[in-house]
Amino acid sequence: MKFDENLAAVHAYLCADGYVIKNPPTQKHKYYMMGLRNTNLTLLRDFQDRFEKVFGIKPYLIEGQRCRLGSKEIYEKLTNEFGSFYSWEWRMPKLNENLLKIWLRAYFDCEGWVTCKHHQNRHIGADCVNETGIYQVRDSLKKLGISCKVTKRSKRDIYSLYIYGKENISNFKDKIGFLHPSKKQKLDLIMNDFMDYYWKFPTKRNKQKEFVRGLLKKKAVIGKSNGVVRIFSNKEENLIKLRKTLNNLYNLESRIGRRRNGIGTIYFELNVNKQREVKRLISHNLLSNRERLKWLKSRR
Repeated sequence: MKFDENLAAVHAYLCADGYVIKNPPTQKHKYYMMGLRNTNLTLLRDFQDRFEKVFGIKPYLIEGQRCRLGSKEIYEKLTNEFGSFYSWEWRMPKLNENLLKIWLRAYFDCEGWVTCKHHQNRHIGADCVNETGIYQVRDSLKKLGISCKVTKRSKRDIYSLYIYGKENISNFKDKIGFLHPSKKQKLDLIMNDFMDYYWKFPTKRNKQKEFVRGLLKKKAVIGKSNGVVRIFSNKEENLIKLRKTLNNLYNLESRIGRRRNGIGTIYFELNVNKQREVKRLISHNLLSNRERLKWLKSRR
């Protein structure tokens, strides 16, 4: 058998939610059966399509349940080449980087889960009863630059693999990803939940103007009583860049202060407090209509 992308995916499916079995020796009725148990139609169809490309025969698909085929010839090909596919006994084959990505994608599509609790718990995980197998998965992820950890359940012979952190989850998304629709969607939610607190200023002057206008219209607020324009950030670097850009583009003066809120969290504030400078902001359409009206009312 040629070990290509199709066989890599089929092998992982069979190790995860699949089976390659024959009748017990004590049973008179002979059968040789292989298939994938899964409720997701996308995965069942992917298994069906790839299996047909490898072996030239299409397994029978039962939507919402499984995709299966009986064949002594294919059973013997699989077991002679790869050994057992039982939950406690399967082993990962030696794969190049491209095939490794395909194998891991199919495995996590079946066995993996995705958790996204807003700004608290964001991870990808998988449970497995096969100690050797799950550590092979861990080592394979590390080869792709994805760090993870494996822990054994205290009361059960189950091993849980966890992938944490923006860099590791981003690498998983870029290099492996999911075919499973809901897991794919949850992975996108995780990446969106990793907020980037650093503002990325464009290098071209016209793009800088667009960026600064959008930023100030969104973030600038004006004091009702004193008419001071304030922009806040938890990163001082953001405001230093903004002050420099405002000065370069509009010759506008501003200053930065360090503040602390009621629970002790430190943040930073850029102020534009001179009347002529605020008028310059307004003349260049850098404030939202609401904040502009607030400033005009504060001048009365």
